Amino acid sequence: MAGYPLQGIRVVDLSQIYNGPYCTFLMAMAGAEVIKIEPLTGEHLRRRGVVGGAALPFAMLNGNKRDVTLNLKSPRGREMLIELVKRADILVENFAPGVMERLDLGYEYLRTINPRLIYGQSSGYGRSGPNRDYPAMDLTVQAMSGVMSVTGFPDRPPVKAGPALCDFFAGIHLYGAVMTALYEREKTGTGRLVEVAMQEAVYASLSSNLGLYYGSGGDAPPRTGNRHGGMAESPYNVYPTADGYIAIICVGELHWKSLLTAMGREDLKDDPRFADLKTRVAHMQVVDDLVSAWTSTQRKQPLFEHLMKHHVPCAPVRDLAEVVNDPHMHQRGALQWQQHPELGRIPVQHSPLRFDGVDLMQLTPSARLGQHNADVYGGELGLSDRELELLKKEGVI
Repeated sequence: MAGYPLQGIRVVDLSQIYNGPYCTFLMAMAGAEVIKIEPLTGEHLRRRGVVGGAALPFAMLNGNKRDVTLNLKSPRGREMLIELVKRADILVENFAPGVMERLDLGYEYLRTINPRLIYGQSSGYGRSGPNRDYPAMDLTVQAMSGVMSVTGFPDRPPVKAGPALCDFFAGIHLYGAVMTALYEREKTGTGRLVEVAMQEAVYASLSSNLGLYYGSGGDAPPRTGNRHGGMAESPYNVYPTADGYIAIICVGELHWKSLLTAMGREDLKDDPRFADLKTRVAHMQVVDDLVSAWTSTQRKQPLFEHLMKHHVPCAPVRDLAEVVNDPHMHQRGALQWQQHPELGRIPVQHSPLRFDGVDLMQLTPSARLGQHNADVYGGELGLSDRELELLKKEGVI
């Protein structure tokens, strides 16, 4: 780990599903030693492996971590966690608020064990407030946060966003909060609790939609389909091609004029309906019909290359097979093929965070459940093989 920013930092990872595990994955890929602690039957994401390819997400988010099992409800399991916390810099969990306190393992207690500990916690709605105990999964937070209400077309019911936005937005914000506290600890020597609510993490992403809501006095339809969320840009849409779709956006007059040149419609440069952004937005449907009529006669990839030559911001709408095999992502190492011991050949992502001066860290496969019990509890806590075997029989590990 020499040269990586989090070299020498130890993380106790109690998190599950997407939110916390992505946060700790970023830490691991920045050089931290991450010990993932799971219940004896494994965390919830593992059980999805019985359904098709649902085991892939666990492998994507838990590589480069050591994996142990531990029954936190047993007195001995609680003692062992405390011993790990004494040696840790960071603890991350995304249980419902109050769970760790009911186990007598909340921050107020753990800080007495390790005053330097940074305790990172994430939940759906935060540790306080009237909604704190509401069940929080990505789907429910998308519904509560407004994300679902602005996704889809105005004449159809709301739909969820395809990706697990709320989980991953929260995981990224939690990483930022923990790193901020880690920086503070370098100055003060004292850790602190940091928390991130999923609903709060995603709110700022609604900025365009909120602009439309306030600008219209609440009268505008909440869902704008593939148009700009604030209905403040034109052209801004996904347009049909002969073999798929292409996304086009013009955010300045130069872009618009370049698009007209690419379309061979220089005659429209002086059309008063398209004179500036305000008039184009006022004639948004006319603009979309004009662009669609042209794109629908073209094939997606040649059209993309043609627009690139004219410096028009656009991109072909690609499917997952195209993205997984993206030469650009693979050339940069952002995507890599991995021979996983349980799943076979799978695509796994690297961290988006790049650190100058060090090579990309080698990706190691996600571990089997409890794979590092002997390594961590024997090597770190000094327990003998006999003690480990007894703990296993007693249902502690």
